[in-house]
Amino acid sequence: MNAAAARTSLKVDDYLDLFNLAVKVGDVKWQKEIKSRLQFITYKNC
Repeated sequence: MNAAAARTSLKVDDYLDLFNLAVKVGDVKWQKEIKSRLQFITYKNC
C-alpha cells in the first residue's frame, strides 16, 4: 500500500468512527455532512 492509500484509509476509518458517534447521539445533520465527506474522499481516490 502506498502512502496516499494509507492516508486515505486512515481518513475513511476516522470518518466512519465519527459517523458512528453521530448516529449514537442522533445528530442527523452531522451524519449527512460526514456521508458527503466520505463520498468526496472515495470518488477523489478512484
